[in-house]
Amino acid sequence: MRTSGRGRTGATGAAKKAAAKKAAAKKAPAKRAAAKKASPATQEPGDKKAAPAKKAPSAKKATPVAGKAPAAKKASSAKKAAPLKKAPAPKKQVVAPKKATAAVSAAPARTVDPHPRGESRTALVRRARRIDRELAEVYPYAHPELDFENPFQLVVATVLSAQTTDLRVNQTTPGLFAKYPTPEDLAAANPEEVEEILRPTGFFRAKTKSVIGLSKALVEQFGGEVPGRLEDLVKLPGVGRKTAFVVLGNAFGRPGITVDTHFQRLVRRWRWTEETDPDKIEAAVGALFPKSDWTDLSHHVIWHGRRICHARKPACGACPIAPLCPAYGEGETDPEKARKLLKYEKAGQPGQRLKPPQAYLDAGGRPAPPLGAG
Repeated sequence: MRTSGRGRTGATGAAKKAAAKKAAAKKAPAKRAAAKKASPATQEPGDKKAAPAKKAPSAKKATPVAGKAPAAKKASSAKKAAPLKKAPAPKKQVVAPKKATAAVSAAPARTVDPHPRGESRTALVRRARRIDRELAEVYPYAHPELDFENPFQLVVATVLSAQTTDLRVNQTTPGLFAKYPTPEDLAAANPEEVEEILRPTGFFRAKTKSVIGLSKALVEQFGGEVPGRLEDLVKLPGVGRKTAFVVLGNAFGRPGITVDTHFQRLVRRWRWTEETDPDKIEAAVGALFPKSDWTDLSHHVIWHGRRICHARKPACGACPIAPLCPAYGEGETDPEKARKLLKYEKAGQPGQRLKPPQAYLDAGGRPAPPLGAG
């Protein structure tokens, strides 16, 4: 049976199309692989290997705080933020007062607190009271260094102690009281005779006028008796607050602070106060201590000023309260040289009283020689 030409041609065309489709199907994977290598950004959405593009949203969800910032920027900002967390470390190294303080305290030349000016009120009170306790242990026998047997003798001796030593007064008053034992006797005395007795004390004319005047005031206003009140004592000629507190504290047992030259010098060295007026010093120091301690405190400070903490050259190297003293180093710091500067019983020398209390003698102190004994 014969086949027509048209039928043969249609079969051949169909075969060619089928063969072309098979060839195209074989070339498609190669083209896709080449396209992926050439430009991965142009991959088709349906490609399975384009999955990393779908993971981008998960990166955004992982850092919601960063807002719209890309993941790369978030990573860089996180790296920059890391040093900020370590910033406190260098600050701790900068603050080094502890090391500096340790270095100062370890220095062999000085072992005292160098910054009392910045101490609190509470710290000042504690330091002041500790100094007083230390001095009480060093001078348990501290007492007024003027010889007296009654309030009248004490008030006269205290007036005479101005601008001179207690030793000189103690060497002078025995002759004065032997001749004028009562206020009535001294009130009626011949001024020239009194001046001659008081000449060794210095300023003897002014002192003669004062002791005769206060004796007359005692006779006329107080019946020849020394009053036991501050407001009455300060009315007597030559008697100020310092003298009044000496009499009240030591003759009547009433607390008072005696602000003499030694007391003023030491409390400023210790920086208990920066006041220079005696009345203001009295108020400032009195506020640091109980009133019951005032009289003994005065003795402790004055004794220390006369024996160790001298005006011109303190014996710092022999001072028992050196660790508490902000003025340490103003005087001699060498222990051997400092010991040579000590006075009175601490240096084996006699004290200032001709008739000292027994406690002073028991502690190794010696009575002072009388006037003219050499």
